[in-house]
Amino acid sequence: MANAKTPTDLTITPRDRRFGRDMAQKRWWLGGDPIGSAFHNALSITFPRGEAFFVESVKAFRDGASPKLAQEIRAFVMQEVMHSREHVSFNQRVTDAGYEIAHLEKVVVESLELTRDRPQILNLAVTMALEHYTAMMAHQMLTDPNAFAGADPELVQMWKWHAVEEIEHKGVAYDTWLHATRDWSRWKRWKVKSIMMLLVSRTFWIKRWEGTLDLLAQDGITGWRAKARLAWYLIGTPGPLRRLFPAWVAYFLPGFHPWNHDDRKLIGKYESDYSDAVMPNALAA
Repeated sequence: MANAKTPTDLTITPRDRRFGRDMAQKRWWLGGDPIGSAFHNALSITFPRGEAFFVESVKAFRDGASPKLAQEIRAFVMQEVMHSREHVSFNQRVTDAGYEIAHLEKVVVESLELTRDRPQILNLAVTMALEHYTAMMAHQMLTDPNAFAGADPELVQMWKWHAVEEIEHKGVAYDTWLHATRDWSRWKRWKVKSIMMLLVSRTFWIKRWEGTLDLLAQDGITGWRAKARLAWYLIGTPGPLRRLFPAWVAYFLPGFHPWNHDDRKLIGKYESDYSDAVMPNALAA
């Protein structure tokens, strides 16, 4: 773990918050935009089972971890469990708004089934790549003042709460990977993580594209117009795919570590809003 660059004074703090339990969530909740709403809905549908996969992948390599990393893994697990809980609630409200999402959830389940007999170290490499995605997207959500324009404040807070904690624990899977592959050569480590990022990226965007189009079709938005509007959303305005490309490329550079880009100021910016929800003695668990 000599290459790890997670700040020594970083504390990962689970914040136990609940959102939108009694609200009626609009069908196009993101400022009346069907494209943005469908994209975030498709993303949210992956979270409950996806984050459970992240937790198990990281926990598989906690033995022998340093006290600091072991503590960070515990806090990571607590954060991810709460994220899953809130997205289960969010996804139920998507269903309540009239969308059929069971088949999209099935796609996630079937994808995870493919990992059942795979070496655990490859599952950790997948988790590490996807955690980089969540950190990149979290950074966008917290820096773009128009990211959730027109959305219900309760939903804005949910997504930003999630984003803050994704940034906070963005180095945990990577540091666990460095711990788990400490006997590997730098070349082998780079090769495996790079190949897995390429494979993960291909699957991630294909599945999000298909899932978003599926939800749009349930609103009668189909054909080339739906594809053109979604493509513009991804690479034009607001352009999440275009904007994350430089940070994605950085993953392949020698000496990469998630904390090479220290954006803790984004955590501090929202921290005061969450102070009453910090779990007491969370890190001593």
